Amino acid sequence: MTDLGIVIVNYNTVDQLRRALQTLYENTGGLSIRVVVVDNASADDSVGMVRREYPQTHVIASEVNGGFSIANNHGLRWLGFREDGATADMPRYVLLLNPDTETPPGTLPAMVQFMNANPDVGVSGPRLLQADGSLDLACRRSFPTPWVAFTHFSGLAKRFPNSPRFARYNLTFKDQCGTYDVDSVVGAFTLIRRECLTQIGLMDETFFMYGEDLDWCFRAKQAGWRVMYVGAHHLLHLKGTVGRRSAKAKFEFYRAMLIFYRKHFRKQTPLPVHLLVLAAVAVKGGSPLLHEVRVPSPLVPTPHPLPAASPEPKPEPFR
Repeated sequence: MTDLGIVIVNYNTVDQLRRALQTLYENTGGLSIRVVVVDNASADDSVGMVRREYPQTHVIASEVNGGFSIANNHGLRWLGFREDGATADMPRYVLLLNPDTETPPGTLPAMVQFMNANPDVGVSGPRLLQADGSLDLACRRSFPTPWVAFTHFSGLAKRFPNSPRFARYNLTFKDQCGTYDVDSVVGAFTLIRRECLTQIGLMDETFFMYGEDLDWCFRAKQAGWRVMYVGAHHLLHLKGTVGRRSAKAKFEFYRAMLIFYRKHFRKQTPLPVHLLVLAAVAVKGGSPLLHEVRVPSPLVPTPHPLPAASPEPKPEPFR
């Protein structure tokens, strides 16, 4: 059985993707891995580069950019996930990895060893460092309940970063090199156990980008699995894929927050607080989000089948 299946979703980041694959294959630490790159209709040479330089990598070249969740689900299905639960061919663990990451020696085997030693952990992630050496705050988070979201967006969390009451969203009061339970890790590096994935299912395709990792971890915890941050091991995250603060990215960020709130917290939220949440999201998200506030996206996503198989053969596990 393959130790680790890795899904990398790419969109117009050919140079970073090349570096991500180079450091990944150089630092497997003896693990057997299968890697699939799902390309979201890039206009650059991403697909050609992978096929020329990393032929051991399977490529799914989508003709449209369907977003992060749909693309990851394509990769998960290729790795063996089946909606009917017949997942015997899946690797023991699956890793969602961004193309704007660099994998240092030791991180992959250490994270797999951590999961081996803790069978009640369904999802885990390491410490993510940005190019300047600072912590990527998204690598360990609490769920954005109305209170947690308020303290985050009101600036209270930034003003009181050492307060467990006000700084819960990014957990800045905790040791960044520690190991502990969290609500969520980030989709840039999400390591999930096969049994957990089989139980909770694929990513929710209602999310285009942002929020799908929070939702996945929420469902894992609801199913009884632990989600853990492992700060002793790290990864470099260059923030090249969605770090650009475009209008589209801003819209999808607040749209994802709205979807997550409606899906998991609306039913238990009193009406006055509910109206405040909608108002805050509308103000933060701007006029493009007003339609979503008034007419929400359906919470039952439309499934998207796997694109037609690319002509290259399925590679053997890489060691």
